[in-house]
Amino acid sequence: MGDGVVDNNNGGVQGCQLVTPWNMSISSGHTLLRDPRHNKGLAFTERERHAHYLTGLLPPIISTQELQEKKVMQMIRQYEVPLQRYIAMIDLQERNERLFYKILIDHVEELLPVVYTPTVGEACQKFGSIFRRPQGLYISLKDKGQVLEVLRNWPERNIEVIVVTDGERILGLGDLGCQGMGIPVGKLSLYTALGGVRPSACLPITVDVGTNNQKLLDDEFYIGLKQNRARGEEYDELLEEFMKAVKINYGEKILIQFEDFANHNAFSLLNRYRTTHLVFNDDIQGTASVVLSGLLSALKLLGGTLSDHTFLFLGAGEAGTGIAELIALQISKKTGTSIEEARKKIWLVDSKGLVVSSRKESLPHFKLPWAHEHEPISNLLEAVKDIKPSVLIGTSGVGRQFTQEVIEAMSSINEKPLIMALSNPTSQAECTAEEAYTWSKGKAIFASGSPFNPVTYEDKVFVPGQANNAYIFPGFGLGLIMCGATRVHDDLLLAASEGLASQVTDENYAKGIIFPPFSSIRNISAHIAAKVADKAYELGLASLQPRPNDLVKFAESCMYSPVYPIYR
Repeated sequence: MGDGVVDNNNGGVQGCQLVTPWNMSISSGHTLLRDPRHNKGLAFTERERHAHYLTGLLPPIISTQELQEKKVMQMIRQYEVPLQRYIAMIDLQERNERLFYKILIDHVEELLPVVYTPTVGEACQKFGSIFRRPQGLYISLKDKGQVLEVLRNWPERNIEVIVVTDGERILGLGDLGCQGMGIPVGKLSLYTALGGVRPSACLPITVDVGTNNQKLLDDEFYIGLKQNRARGEEYDELLEEFMKAVKINYGEKILIQFEDFANHNAFSLLNRYRTTHLVFNDDIQGTASVVLSGLLSALKLLGGTLSDHTFLFLGAGEAGTGIAELIALQISKKTGTSIEEARKKIWLVDSKGLVVSSRKESLPHFKLPWAHEHEPISNLLEAVKDIKPSVLIGTSGVGRQFTQEVIEAMSSINEKPLIMALSNPTSQAECTAEEAYTWSKGKAIFASGSPFNPVTYEDKVFVPGQANNAYIFPGFGLGLIMCGATRVHDDLLLAASEGLASQVTDENYAKGIIFPPFSSIRNISAHIAAKVADKAYELGLASLQPRPNDLVKFAESCMYSPVYPIYR
């Protein structure tokens, strides 16, 4: 046992101290075939089979990773139901980790909707039924007082990024409690596939404080605590213990990404820990950064600068207000005006109508900056007609809110209205791509949160953009990790937006696309990581010294490779 392995594909980021080749101990025989990190299946060579006691445990044929990839893709494409494809991919991940990532990287456009939105939403809803092997760490109210001990049960010590959820607001599906674990697992798969962070450095965590979903509480197969959600002091104390334990166990530079927390907790957790921990909320900050990037690249088609445009949001939750604040920050930086002045270009509509100053008494704190002086307006259509926005952004979580009348109103006001229907999954999108192009008579520039197929209108093919957070967070996280960042500053989000926007080509613009194709996502992530790290060094937030000369090349050198290593 314990023969050495020489891995000529560096394992990814670990403070980016590159050690290639490096030696480590691996198991042998039957145990090796059951170890997803080192298993190569039929790709073990004769020499490896002999050295690691595999002879006879595998059929005599020796395959290549490429042939294995072809076989798996053939199998996955035979499944017509997306959830079956998701289960097949998870099975592969639990059996052969490198092959899983090789396939995900090579077929990212085809498989991203399978391992993440929209299919991951259905997987979370049925998580109790499809649950096989635990992935990630479950911390529940039962563990209060011993969270550090629970963290120490995780087998990996060199963790660099944690994605944590409490399952209260999973996509547009609501409270899925413990079954929300599909989200951290999926996000971290993308950290590796798209951002190159090595899988062993990633830790998915679900904090189970109960659920208010009666259907789950009544489900005999539900895997979480069967009690209503803890609130207030009990909740805060568990989260405080968790945050302290994470820092004690993994150090100052551990990146903690909050995922799918309900509004009231999402904002308070981010504000409470942003000055003491390296924290990032993808729903607030990642969404904001990717949408701002789309706006920056759309200016090539719309004309003018960001400050020349008026923005109207449907939805004033964590996503909407997060995007709005980052747009205001960018306008403020570029024009030299105050953030308060920049906010006046941005209007929000919530379930009660336009957010205006006369409503201040009843508004939660995160909506107050957007309560401008204006007569009350009760619905979106009237708001469009009155505010006359050039950009309409949907973050409502409620489908079909951009009606034909709304799109037609936007088209009568603007030569090229920018319509962003960002709510996930597809069923919750404010309008479809086809509706946006048809109702605007081909004038709209359209982007959505979930993928839509190209649309033909009057013999012209329109390709919808996808404002997918997966463009930003993997490269953003890689940038933070590779420079040893200690805190997230808003300027790092602006840098990520500019990094993504810079990757959109003239060829993309010709098709009306405001985001680059996902097929080049690893290259995009390297450029985003470089921009983020560069800004972190500039702000004095980076601890890795000396600063690498070429940050793009450094980012690429830090990325995990899924190619099989040679075992000696």
